[in-house]
Amino acid sequence: MAITTFAAIDIGSYDLEMKIFEMSGKGGMKQVDDIRYRLDLGSDTYAEGKLSYETVNELCTILNEFQNIMKAYKVNDYKACGTSAIRETLNTKILLDQIRQRTGIRIDILSNSEQRFMDYKSIASKTEDFNKITEKGTAIVDIGGSGLQISLFEKGSLISTQSMRLGVLRLQERLNHLNTTSAKIEGLIDELASAQLSVFKKMYLKDCKVENIILVDDYLSVILQNPVITKERPGVIETGTYMSFLESVQSRTLPEIARALNIPRENAILLFISAVLVKRIVKMMDASLLWAPGVTLCDGIAYEYAEQHKIFKVEHDFETDILSSAENISKRYMGSKKRGETLERIALTIFDSMRRIHGLGKRERLLLQLATRLHDCGKYISMVNLGECSYNIIMSTEIIGLSHKEREIVANVVKYNHEPFIYYNAAEKESTLDENAYLVVAKLTAILRVANGLDRSHKQKFKDIKTVVKDGQLVIQVATAADITLERGLFTKRADFFEEVYSIRPVIRQKKSF
Repeated sequence: MAITTFAAIDIGSYDLEMKIFEMSGKGGMKQVDDIRYRLDLGSDTYAEGKLSYETVNELCTILNEFQNIMKAYKVNDYKACGTSAIRETLNTKILLDQIRQRTGIRIDILSNSEQRFMDYKSIASKTEDFNKITEKGTAIVDIGGSGLQISLFEKGSLISTQSMRLGVLRLQERLNHLNTTSAKIEGLIDELASAQLSVFKKMYLKDCKVENIILVDDYLSVILQNPVITKERPGVIETGTYMSFLESVQSRTLPEIARALNIPRENAILLFISAVLVKRIVKMMDASLLWAPGVTLCDGIAYEYAEQHKIFKVEHDFETDILSSAENISKRYMGSKKRGETLERIALTIFDSMRRIHGLGKRERLLLQLATRLHDCGKYISMVNLGECSYNIIMSTEIIGLSHKEREIVANVVKYNHEPFIYYNAAEKESTLDENAYLVVAKLTAILRVANGLDRSHKQKFKDIKTVVKDGQLVIQVATAADITLERGLFTKRADFFEEVYSIRPVIRQKKSF
């Protein structure tokens, strides 16, 4: 069995990490090296909006060293990902080009939802523990430099995820401006975090009992791997024991914490901020167990690479999590589940029968599914401006696992299902989508409009639908005994746009069903 040597690189807010993995179908994913350099990119970005000349030089020096290490390991492939410290710079494209020219390394920028989904995949790489723990009410608490993400699970399914601007570096920057003593830090962190966490509790925890918390961060997780602290299993600790541990930490100064835990002094404040945030969340959720699996973004990057290249079988179905997240967004905004299911069934039937014509793939099929589930979320705000309100809700709500571009595609498909389609030359002034993405919007919109037209009465009249492309037509055969005068009468306009996009005319053929 061939072994693939892969390097995963994380350009984070306060350090750079590269992990080398060996992957095979038989052996799975085995880490063979972990190289980490301390480099504070976040302070420059969050304070000034750009990285300083000196910081860029140091970044390129480290990445060139990574190149040398990859050559020594004879790495077959690599992926480098940048997160908020690169994403939020004002000159991101210039910076990425400069890094590529000076180091040869191409950096992919992850949106917040992509980054959190990758962290989620890093946890899922611990398959047995992950599946077992998420069967009960579970929250993944993902603490980064820029923000804090909380994702809720019930019975193994993702039900919601929310991001808050409570990252350790952001909080440290605010504390620095206050010029406070270490004795007051906990109270100040609690005050800074309290408002956002209280809103989260009111909106998302009222119907959810959380028993377990899974922690992903770069400081506290490392400490909780120590068996002296977690006793039986590294990283697994009862929340009562965690509170006792934190009390022992809080009684010391930051230099004393660094010495006692054998960590760099500059890391002590970041560890402390992370620990206090976790304490606040544990108390808010009244959870009984805390699990810090000790994984990093690099584990998620490698796991996704193995998944995409089918190196070994991935047990967890991540698409189900994305769809579950969208379903819960629809539920939050009083969307019609029954009608969404009808639209999904019709739209996917059309999509699957036209694969050779539309040229779209599995990912675009998923985007169409999401659009059917979110098709009417905007009615929560306005029944009149349904398209625009749906667009705004989708663009303002994170769907974990989607890039910003994919979320914008879904939002536009839902919008243009209800409103006249705006062509690319006019829309490019308002949209960040390129021509290829906009063509995907047009193709998916055409399909969703036809599906919507077949259920115009919202009465789910068709029990069975079959589609076939024949003689320049998309023949839609429906089995129903119901009167479909309304559907036929209002179908023409939707058929016109479909024909414009595909050069194929959709027609309805009714087969009486008794």
